[in-house]
Amino acid sequence: MPNIPSVDLNNFLSDDQSLKQEFVNKLGKAYQDIGFVALKGHFLKDSDIENIYKYIKVFFDLPEEIKCKYELDGFAGQRGYTSFGKEHAKGKKHGDLKEFWHFGQYLHDSEYSKLGYPKNLIVDEVPEFNEIGKTVYQSLEKTAIYVLRAISLFLDLEEDHFDKFVQKGNSILRPIHYPPIKTKPLGAERAAAHGDINLITLLMGAHGRGLQVLTNDGQWIDAIAEKDEIVINVGDMLSRYTNNKLKSTIHKVINPPKELWKKSRYSIPFFLHPVGTMKLNVLDSCIDKKNPKATILNANSHPDEKQCITQLNLAFLCSLSKISAISLSAERACIIKGKLLLCAASICSNRLFFWSFSVSFV
Repeated sequence: MPNIPSVDLNNFLSDDQSLKQEFVNKLGKAYQDIGFVALKGHFLKDSDIENIYKYIKVFFDLPEEIKCKYELDGFAGQRGYTSFGKEHAKGKKHGDLKEFWHFGQYLHDSEYSKLGYPKNLIVDEVPEFNEIGKTVYQSLEKTAIYVLRAISLFLDLEEDHFDKFVQKGNSILRPIHYPPIKTKPLGAERAAAHGDINLITLLMGAHGRGLQVLTNDGQWIDAIAEKDEIVINVGDMLSRYTNNKLKSTIHKVINPPKELWKKSRYSIPFFLHPVGTMKLNVLDSCIDKKNPKATILNANSHPDEKQCITQLNLAFLCSLSKISAISLSAERACIIKGKLLLCAASICSNRLFFWSFSVSFV
């Protein structure tokens, strides 16, 4: 059965330049072809992986009334708890069969207001949950920075091209609990088909069957990582930035077979977002006669997934105050009620049209 390619970050960190280049080439080709890889050699310690799963289970096993203390309207879902079934993929009537928590960036107190980020909520009942969340967040952020350095080299950019955009970026760590299924789901999945909005997503917990990726020929394939691997995929921002050279691919989490309905599933994605001032204009190096500058970026189309064309068309993010010289910026994005709503703009016949849409995450 086909699976996503596997790469080892240790090769990129090696002093052997041939191994480093081999990693760059293999990673770049995978992101061009399918947008997903399984990665060994990340910066997560085995003990941290064990503890994050231990304490997210403790948290999600808390009584509903306690968890709901941390579901605050004022945070619009950016931090804290989101209860079961509240998140919907674009165009889906049924909520996803999951509950989750959001850890955000860790900064000095004075930096939160400067960057416009809310502070993390502290779970009083499970202090270890807060501590391991921070540790895993920072380990995955470090891993993501090195993956972006490899992408930079693949794109013939300076190796540290992305560093200034993602250090102190508005990234999110999302522990997810997919509870046991009690009755046959009517049209609902654990996570309906969708694309990710951010630069790249790093996923813990893809070790069993569940996560599926839509290939270019319209086939769903399993994305299964080994025990020592995490899955990393391209998001819409990076796809836009590279003129769709690197693919942001539609994916979903399917429901288990009936004999496994009584078993919970846990996964932990880390969504790497840039700082709000990063310009998302297409890289000049990704534009040529064969690949003209894209005006609209579409997700992998599929007869059942038209509603999932969530490739944000970030080409159209702009500032109303600078219509004459449109500047694409990630700071236009804001999270509202647990979903990312984006203002997008399309230039057509010298007129500016705006719309908004939501994106669901694995």
